[in-house]
Amino acid sequence: MAVAEAIQNHRPDIKLDFVGSVNGFERPLVEQSGVRFDSRHEVRSGQVHGVSLPKRLVSLAMIALGTVQSLRLLRQLRPGALLLTGGFVGLPVALAAWLLRVPSLIYLPDVEPGLAIRVLQRFAHKVAITVPDSARYFPPGKTVVTGYPLRAMMHRASREQGIAHFGLDPERRTLLVFGGSRGARSINQALQAILPQVLEAGIQVIHITGTLDWPQVEAARNALPDATHYHAFPYLHGDMAEAFAAADLVVSRAGASTLGEFPAFALPAILVPYPYAWRYQKVNADYLAERGAAIVMNDADLPEKLWPAIRDLYQDPARLERMRAASAQLAEKDSAWRVGRELLRLAGEHA
Repeated sequence: MAVAEAIQNHRPDIKLDFVGSVNGFERPLVEQSGVRFDSRHEVRSGQVHGVSLPKRLVSLAMIALGTVQSLRLLRQLRPGALLLTGGFVGLPVALAAWLLRVPSLIYLPDVEPGLAIRVLQRFAHKVAITVPDSARYFPPGKTVVTGYPLRAMMHRASREQGIAHFGLDPERRTLLVFGGSRGARSINQALQAILPQVLEAGIQVIHITGTLDWPQVEAARNALPDATHYHAFPYLHGDMAEAFAAADLVVSRAGASTLGEFPAFALPAILVPYPYAWRYQKVNADYLAERGAAIVMNDADLPEKLWPAIRDLYQDPARLERMRAASAQLAEKDSAWRVGRELLRLAGEHA
């Protein structure tokens, strides 16, 4: 969405088409994004890694069907270039593009590529990477560092706007806690356990719980003697930028977006990699921590270590400021347009 938006802003004459998975999670995100596509399509695909043999066989059949669908679709659309962002839905489209000699660009959000991108890069002409460290996973000369593409609205939010948007106290320090759209139960539970101490320390909290734990968190919030400085939500969509802008410390998982969103807002972070997707989130978290922008915490250590980590950072403003400066240094400007420019170049268009 960010790349499409950037291309539309710089080159409104360019035609953009979107291809996703059948009944995929991306459909409502595309519909709600406000980004205009000339057409939207869905093709069959399936996951072949980490599933049982019967499911793998079904997935292979779906990939074959999706490739036929993609061949028909690409002949109809006649695209100048294709942007892939990982996920197995990209495989049949990438195969069709390779067969029809349509150049393709992969964008890698994480530091380390997953299996889908490792496969897809064999059919791609170029790989756009978020951080320079990712270049070692690809053949020499195949990558270009673009940074993490962000929507324009993410760059427009200010601290003052964030404070006003959530009705925060401008004199208090603000802690942002979240775990993704469905939430992170261990993070939610750890915060609930220490919430009285956090609030007593003069810290106000924006807590995005995810949809699964919202009923329990809502009940706990309503039971608080004073919830003035505890702002809990099941999910934020269009106003995440204001939440980032208002915060001066964040506790979260370490998905790929942390590599772009936190540096864009110069946010110090306590990162808790998801233990069942440990490899990729741990690599992302370590990348930020090694550069002084974050602290990495094991999921199992949350009950014991979360409050001391929050307390110690807030009691050491100089350290928090060093982390903020380190995070800001990792920010890349115009990342979405950098990816868009590479795509246009592949298509033979002037950027």
